[in-house]
Amino acid sequence: MAEKDLRINEGIRVREVRLIDADGNQKGIVPTFEALQLAREAGVDLVEIAPQAQPPVCKILDYGKYKFELEKKTREAKKHQKLIRIKEIRMQPKIDGHDLEFKTRHVREFLDEGNKVKVTVRFRGRELAHTELGKDVLDKILEMLGDSFLVEKAAQMEGRTMSILLNPKGSKAKKG
Repeated sequence: MAEKDLRINEGIRVREVRLIDADGNQKGIVPTFEALQLAREAGVDLVEIAPQAQPPVCKILDYGKYKFELEKKTREAKKHQKLIRIKEIRMQPKIDGHDLEFKTRHVREFLDEGNKVKVTVRFRGRELAHTELGKDVLDKILEMLGDSFLVEKAAQMEGRTMSILLNPKGSKAKKG
């Protein structure tokens, strides 16, 4: 929940709230002004932590500290995320053998780094009448790569391009 959604102290405009004190004990349903008085006596804030509940759940706590803890949790969560990038290699249906090997080497490097790779064959002009040539190029790439990948999305036409999406083979083991 974003801290913008949280209402504190006088921002809480309901008649009564379900109150949780600073120690985490349930105080039951209490009028809001009474909950505010208890929070002031303790020298902290009244924070609405579950506004969707009936009545809303409020807790007596130090709002600054609470906000800091929330930010700390989100930073920790971001640290452990693995960013997956999609790299794209573009070619044309009339590609030379050496160029095909060169670009396939790049595809293999990207897959080894753990990135997804989108291999795209772009058709221009009359080449669009011979999409089977593009399919042949993509099949040659798959053949040259061997079995070091998983095909996430098979060869498919999208406008003037035909593309295929490849995943590194070990990606499912790393995620689990």
